Amino acid sequence: MFLGIDIGTSGVKAVVVDEEGMVIGQGIAALDVQRPHALWSEQDPESWWRATTAAVQAIDPRIRGSVRGIGLAGQMHGATLLGADDQPLRPAILWNDGRSFAECAELELALPTLQAITGNIAMPGFTAPKLMWVRTHEPHLFAQVRAVLLPKDYVRLRMTGDKASDLSDSAGTLWLDGATRRWNDAALGACGLTEAQMPRLFEGTDITGRLRADVAEHWGVPSVPVAAGGGDNAAGAAGVGVVRDGDALLSLGTSGVIFVATDAFRPNPARAVHAFCHCLPGLWHQMSVHLSAASCIDWAARLTGAGGAAEVFARAETAGPAAGPELFLPYLSGERTPHNDVAVRGAFLHLDNETGPERLAQAVLEGVAFALADGLDALTGAGSRVDQLAVIGGGARSAYWGRIIAAALDTQLVYLKGGEVGPALGAARLAQIAVDGGDPATVCAPPPISHMIDPDPQLVDRLSAKKARFRDAYPRITPKGI
Repeated sequence: MFLGIDIGTSGVKAVVVDEEGMVIGQGIAALDVQRPHALWSEQDPESWWRATTAAVQAIDPRIRGSVRGIGLAGQMHGATLLGADDQPLRPAILWNDGRSFAECAELELALPTLQAITGNIAMPGFTAPKLMWVRTHEPHLFAQVRAVLLPKDYVRLRMTGDKASDLSDSAGTLWLDGATRRWNDAALGACGLTEAQMPRLFEGTDITGRLRADVAEHWGVPSVPVAAGGGDNAAGAAGVGVVRDGDALLSLGTSGVIFVATDAFRPNPARAVHAFCHCLPGLWHQMSVHLSAASCIDWAARLTGAGGAAEVFARAETAGPAAGPELFLPYLSGERTPHNDVAVRGAFLHLDNETGPERLAQAVLEGVAFALADGLDALTGAGSRVDQLAVIGGGARSAYWGRIIAAALDTQLVYLKGGEVGPALGAARLAQIAVDGGDPATVCAPPPISHMIDPDPQLVDRLSAKKARFRDAYPRITPKGI
């Protein structure tokens, strides 16, 4: 049996899978995000450790006692700054933090070859601009930085005592040469850092250390090997078999991601498409990234007094697709693909006297779907062909939303059993390869299909006019256009 742990933004999920890849136990623990100032998004690294312990201990003791290896997945880009004692110097700055927009321009000016090296535009979400912000605004802390770790790798440090990372997660720092899969001295130097402050790099299927004896005893897990794992999206891809050139998935978590596996490094930063290493050797991937996806559903529930996401979905289904003129622009935290706009914010448009909670809920589902369609267009413009998308993440639970998304993207959606556990499942599979070996394409085969949603031609037509109005609205609400 193998344990996969996913350190997400809203919670930590732990799953145990057997040798056939079936989920036989899982635990979840919630996390909170702190927003002390506009554009800021932070978490206390200690909260990751408490939540990880709680999630693991929520699994049946008889199951976790039989674990033979552990893999890690986690939210990408978070800057966790450690001092000489390996203690955090400040709260971690998260992937959806937007404070470092000025530093992005500074970084690209300081290193004109950055996009060629990393395959990506400098965006506030990445780790490198965050460190430049700390250097400028918190110089007393920057001078004390002895190590920079990503969220899952801080948890690894607590688990094993090792400062290590995998290539898929590290590719999201803007310090990695995507083609050679190595730290780049020029990119690090532009931020005032050296490779000595970076973790050691491993492929996702490599073993980075063993679970410390005291942690093993506390968790009720043997002192087993710990695999490098992957960033949440790459690990999620491994979990649902997106491990061959052209395979693709749609992740409906806090953020929304369309992920396409590639057999070569194919950067195309012009439309804010991300190009990163995969968590499996010899593979890379392209991504469109949307900062707000399922988080919009939770936001809409709070806004309208709904009892939760399920009630938002139910209200939307009562209204029906394209029920009214309302448009929702889902840019609650800015946007990456295709706009690269940290300043844009969400909006409702075309409200009238007939607008009610049901039509607002429907507009939210459609708005996220239209943003995903923008991302798919950016990927196809970057040379990727997407015929179907495997769906993972919490948003995958709503079949009604799936119908809306399939129509907005005009693409078949494939729902896989266990897909809702996503990155944690992939992390467990990476641990299995690390411990037992085997062909990654075989171990990471797609789980059984639960169901499929084909785009309904009539629904495609009904939504097309609203999608066009959605795209026309962005230039009218962004500060760039004011």
